[in-house]
Amino acid sequence: MNNIKVHPSATRIGWIGTGVMGRSMCGHLMAKGYQTTVYNRTKTKAEGLLAQGARWADSPRAVAEASDVVFTMVGYPADVREVILGPNGVLVGAKPGTILVDMTTSQPSLAVEIAQAAKARGVHAVDAPVSGGDVGAREARLSIMVGGEEQVFHALMPCFEAMGKTIVHHGGPGAGQHAKMVNQVAIAGTMIGVCESLLYGYRAGLDLDKVLQSIASGAAGSWSLSNLGPRILANRFEPGFFVEHFIKDMGIALEESRRMGLAMPGLALVQQLYLSLAALGHARDGTHALLLALAKMSGIDWMSRTHKK
Repeated sequence: MNNIKVHPSATRIGWIGTGVMGRSMCGHLMAKGYQTTVYNRTKTKAEGLLAQGARWADSPRAVAEASDVVFTMVGYPADVREVILGPNGVLVGAKPGTILVDMTTSQPSLAVEIAQAAKARGVHAVDAPVSGGDVGAREARLSIMVGGEEQVFHALMPCFEAMGKTIVHHGGPGAGQHAKMVNQVAIAGTMIGVCESLLYGYRAGLDLDKVLQSIASGAAGSWSLSNLGPRILANRFEPGFFVEHFIKDMGIALEESRRMGLAMPGLALVQQLYLSLAALGHARDGTHALLLALAKMSGIDWMSRTHKK
């Protein structure tokens, strides 16, 4: 690590994946002064960063060739494998000493595989998935869960601190992804509670704004209730985190649970409900759109309801 100083004056940053969260996270690094090269499958999604001064690369390999630290924030494990391990991927272009930071929520086993492949090339690999959604990404207050070499983790702190508020090293390769699975399991149960509680309040004829006022600051309070509850009441189901990506995450958690011999009936139920939601056409909506599937089960047309005041 002595040959890399992670500092705006000495470090070239590469960023792959400029979606809902990635573009904000990359923007925070640029605001700190890091020279940045970006790549995204759809170039138009990177236009905002390019307008701010980022350089465009035509492939993940080209990003790595121009960078000292490469961040990836893509959709699925298959995407991670392609952009990092593929024939035109990051590892092909990375020079020895490069640091690779995958911030995608992905498979712990893939994180281990990447770390091993990177080590063989003299490259450092870290898995660092995040929680906090689009709001946390925009406001630079994400929770970042990190797996990998401890010395690399410490070297990356200036970058992590530009994007998040809670930054924890959980262990070796794959540990960050395992921590993120814990996070997703907790969110899965919370989302059922948030959505069913609001449906109950609606059916009971309560003013739901007052309901939120009462319960959000009490024992029932949660990030999901405080941040997504108001969106639900306003019929705003645009994604802070896509339904289809949450289904992916729950699938990974269930797969890991089976491998570890854990029974997770609650998580399995939530995944089935989200699969139903996706089948209704909401795969690209936010996770709080679960309410729409639950409302349909009870014969409630939520989007055309008259909200009682």
